[in-house]
Amino acid sequence: MARTADVVIIGGGIHGCSTALHLALRGLKPILIEKDYAGRHASGVNAGGVRQLARDLLEIPLSIASMELWERIEELVGDDCGFSSHGTVLIAESDEELAGFRERVDDLHLRGLTHEELIDRAELKRLVPAVSDYCPGGVVSRRDGAADPFRTTQAFRRRAVEEGAEIIEGVTVTGLTRVGSNWRVETSDGAFEAPKVVNAAGAWADRIAAMLGEPVPLTVVAPMLMVTSALAPFIEPVVILRGRKLSFKQRENGTVVIGGGHLATPYRDRNETVIDWNKLALSARTVWELFPAMHEATIVRAWAGIEAYMPDGVPVVGRSSTSEGIFHQFGFSTHGFQLGPATGAVMAELVATGSTNTPIDGLGIERFRP
Repeated sequence: MARTADVVIIGGGIHGCSTALHLALRGLKPILIEKDYAGRHASGVNAGGVRQLARDLLEIPLSIASMELWERIEELVGDDCGFSSHGTVLIAESDEELAGFRERVDDLHLRGLTHEELIDRAELKRLVPAVSDYCPGGVVSRRDGAADPFRTTQAFRRRAVEEGAEIIEGVTVTGLTRVGSNWRVETSDGAFEAPKVVNAAGAWADRIAAMLGEPVPLTVVAPMLMVTSALAPFIEPVVILRGRKLSFKQRENGTVVIGGGHLATPYRDRNETVIDWNKLALSARTVWELFPAMHEATIVRAWAGIEAYMPDGVPVVGRSSTSEGIFHQFGFSTHGFQLGPATGAVMAELVATGSTNTPIDGLGIERFRP
């Protein structure tokens, strides 16, 4: 016999675990099914950036709502998740690049969005003293910060269980069909039935969507990260570049995490990635040129996580376009970690009430229909 629940969630990353928690807080009984373990892929191995800065306009409402939850994350999940708020700085490497940043910030301010602030060279040097002198300025989002991604995902998982959610790991979904008023989720460990299902399967979410007759052009990617030996403290904010790919932050133990978008080769059916050391060398050279303090650092370790990337770079959040009772929450395109707390709350609200007060217009899966 199939096991039953109010909602079945497919996928145990931060988004699936956040949704499980927020559904449980609403008094529902969700079952979450994860083929590996919570945080095994993108949610547990990303750079941990908690940023509102440089978001697509469609994501900004979710990002703002999520930042409010990050600022009381310990109250929500019983763990501070290693969250620190020293801001995120987007560095301009030329006057032309700074002019482009100015246009975006001016546009955001006209829309009533003030979280991004243009800064000149003096303020950039005050915030990031170690940056090279040739940089003319940038943009700062002062409430932003960083957290420990695996610790955060586990905290959401743990609190969800405490609130009544059931988390089942090491089980793969093999089928999804309608049975009367319920959806039947076939798995490697038997069947589960619920009137509502949330597809939060990350880089495997397109396969779930295909079972519903709504294929999506999801690309499987594997962003690479590396970490250095410990250095004396020299930087507090998270630093990102747009011209050359870079994300950069120093942790409390002195090590520096370097990322920024260079990709490994993913093999999602084998749960494996192959590092591209030549591309990592490009990131290392960028850091060398931008931060003289890094000249003495050595690389200790490099890794990559498997993620889902959408053609327009923004996630799929909302109802299925073909199937009543199905909801999608995937495709966060290498920048979904910060969105996890609020997207779970929004999804729980949508599942439980049929609507949400947080605008998610433009994020639906129907945008990919012919």
